[in-house]
Amino acid sequence: MHPIVIRFGRIGDMLLLAPLLDRLHRGYGAPCLLLGSGPWTAELYTAHPDVASVMQATARHRPLPLNPERWHMLQALRANRDAPVHVCECEPRALAKIKRMLALAQVASNRCVFLTDTPDRPDEHWIDRLLRACGQPPPTRANAWHTPGVPDASAPRLFLRDDDRRDRNTWLRRQGWRGEPIWLVQPCNKRSMRWNGPRDAADDDKAWPATRWVAVLRAMRAARPDARIVVCGAPNEAPMLEAIAASARVHNVEVAARDLPMRRLIALTEIAGGMLSVDTGPAHVAAAMGCPLVVLFGAQSPSVWCPRSPTGSVVITLGGPPRRSRVTEIALDEVITALCDLPPREPELPLAA
Repeated sequence: MHPIVIRFGRIGDMLLLAPLLDRLHRGYGAPCLLLGSGPWTAELYTAHPDVASVMQATARHRPLPLNPERWHMLQALRANRDAPVHVCECEPRALAKIKRMLALAQVASNRCVFLTDTPDRPDEHWIDRLLRACGQPPPTRANAWHTPGVPDASAPRLFLRDDDRRDRNTWLRRQGWRGEPIWLVQPCNKRSMRWNGPRDAADDDKAWPATRWVAVLRAMRAARPDARIVVCGAPNEAPMLEAIAASARVHNVEVAARDLPMRRLIALTEIAGGMLSVDTGPAHVAAAMGCPLVVLFGAQSPSVWCPRSPTGSVVITLGGPPRRSRVTEIALDEVITALCDLPPREPELPLAA
């Protein structure tokens, strides 16, 4: 009996489920069936021991009658009538869709655990809230639960396959990499782009001016003259990131946005010396792989959303409530100082070409 976990979130939301998935695996004695959204969920949990399979709806806002992926989820819920269901969603629209799907699948409420049934606590980290609210079985499935005998994981873990590492190494050599240390920079987040181009900075609390990204690339180059700096992002962010890199006019900077699938990003964070990122999913990926990083926060609280590392690698957060609510309020000097304060990481690099 595989426990079912449902969350219609983005990269960071789905990754922060990992400690809960570990607890449910140990409690029920079987890995989880994960119902998620977006094209990233299955890629995040490839080869993950706590996940038996992933079903994902790539069109998050399409109505159920027009969404075959969600119909497949509904059928899976019907086929697993005895499984406990842990609903880890709190966003009202997504939660309404999940409850509608559960009703159509005739899933009894007494075999469900809902995150929203447990009041949240001020400044509680999201992982801790998930474990507290969704980390126990529903009453009707208590006989299938064995209280885990070891402490809960406090941070997500990701797992790579040999194929992932080979793909990363091949890609690096194709870009002309010669064995230099690698540093990652993630300037954009999910709100950075609209369908018709970059979003107005006033409408994005995580936006940092392009001039400061240019200046930080130059500072990183001065501090680490032998490093290869990889600017990460999604394909629709490529023109913006390429413009930043071109304006910086420093050597050995690679823009990886048009050809950076999730598994390649995970593999890169395994060998990176460090990362600078706004508060977004790839920062959580880096922390999960033990990559030291500096994270710039806007309106979200670092106490709730700070990336966590299973290896204890350093995560320095700047900005965020209560003192600040926009990334633009973070000074360039603060970021450069924080990058210099990151302890050195010397991962085992693959052989260069």
